[in-house]
Amino acid sequence: MKTYNFDEHINRKSTSSVKWDETVRVFGRGDVLPMWVADMDFRAPIEVTKAIIEKANHGIFGYTSISPSVDEAVKSWFLNRHGWNLNNEWFTYISGVVPALSATIQAFSNPMDKVIVFSPVYYPFYDMISHNERTILTSPMNYKHGRYHMDLEHFEAQLLDGTVKMLLLCNPHNPGGTVWTREELRQLGEICVKHNVVVVADEIHADLIFKGHTYTPFASISEEIARQTVTCIAPTKTFNIAGLQAAIMVTSNHTLREKMEFFMKKQGHFTLNIFGITAMEAAYRHGEQWLKEVMDYIEENMDIAVSFIQKEIPEVNVVKPEGTYLLWIDCRKLGLKDEELTRLLLHKGKLALDSGKKFGKEADGFIRMNIACTRSTLNEGLERLKLALL
Repeated sequence: MKTYNFDEHINRKSTSSVKWDETVRVFGRGDVLPMWVADMDFRAPIEVTKAIIEKANHGIFGYTSISPSVDEAVKSWFLNRHGWNLNNEWFTYISGVVPALSATIQAFSNPMDKVIVFSPVYYPFYDMISHNERTILTSPMNYKHGRYHMDLEHFEAQLLDGTVKMLLLCNPHNPGGTVWTREELRQLGEICVKHNVVVVADEIHADLIFKGHTYTPFASISEEIARQTVTCIAPTKTFNIAGLQAAIMVTSNHTLREKMEFFMKKQGHFTLNIFGITAMEAAYRHGEQWLKEVMDYIEENMDIAVSFIQKEIPEVNVVKPEGTYLLWIDCRKLGLKDEELTRLLLHKGKLALDSGKKFGKEADGFIRMNIACTRSTLNEGLERLKLALL
């Protein structure tokens, strides 16, 4: 029996939503259907809402501390769901994964040092490297049969001169939704250990995995890999609570952790906000049924979207991803430049999607579509996509 109704339409306009309220600023017009920013159009688990209301009703919002019960909720979730046995001493709380990327870059490298990424990749990776005056080095991936593959031979060749200090890893990968296998990650980890490259793993999509695929925490593969890895985890994508800004950097390496925490103290970082702490604990303690149901719904959405595009827009290529709720659509056969593709989507289809080019030059000709929405919104978005591209 289903507990949650994900077909419910919730008006998100004028709610300070980036996805729904920033289309004029970002896309130049407000009459588009937004299917871009990676958040869901679904209510968070009711247990999270109730916990926040109870905290709000207390009426006192003074300085906060993060209680051991929050640590235990996080540990229990990752042990029971992913078989990863964490120690709360490994936790450093922070407001989000992107701030964590910035903090680790500044803590573990110096200006002009090289930081490498597998491209295409989530575009804030590039911003955090360049904004912190580090040098971006890209390792292009191979896209075959709707899945990205790391070119580890080329990747290792890029490390040989010893100038690469860090790797920013996206696991599972965004864009494309590739869920890296344990073997792929093991081979990558051994290369990074060999060349003493610190790995910062963005694993925010860890729980958004489709049937038949398994997420492997990068740091869980071996003690050697764990010692030079910082893993960024959060409940925010999983439970649609990104606006509450709560994440954790996890590392078993005391030296790395001390460097991170010293940097954060210099920045004046103290703790999380009271509602972020409350939501994190409630989500990890009580959100399992909600996640099961929402992933069933999203997977149905994904199947509908892939089937529709393959049948109605055969000029483009699309394959069901292994994880995330972000559909990666290959429009390269249309022979359109990125600007023309964007123009058609916005002005003909009135549809706001992420341009592939944002994720790296290797993704020119792709578009990213967020299908974590009601079935009616999905169907409307697919029809608009067809109108734009045919």
